[in-house]
Amino acid sequence: MTQQAELGVEERTPELVPLNAIFATDFVQILVPVTSANTMNEVAAAIAHHVEGKRVRALPYPKIVIHNGRTLPGEMTVAEAGIQPLDHVAVEYDIPEGQS
Repeated sequence: MTQQAELGVEERTPELVPLNAIFATDFVQILVPVTSANTMNEVAAAIAHHVEGKRVRALPYPKIVIHNGRTLPGEMTVAEAGIQPLDHVAVEYDIPEGQS
């Protein structure tokens, strides 16, 4: 067994994790490189960078990452979430109830 495999998620060297992603109401799926150490807030920002204000109107709300039907906490890392290379994630605006 390698040293890398024996380390806990938080002690491992960050690894490249390319993700298939869709942002809010965009119609184009994009491939976005992130690392296993990136938080969901960082992942959302990386995905938004390619779309927000270009094909999707920017909104003044926080962004959330959804993977396999579950909304992931903003401080959770890619590794902690169990997201694998080429997994599909969606980024949505976290719009409070009653606003839109």
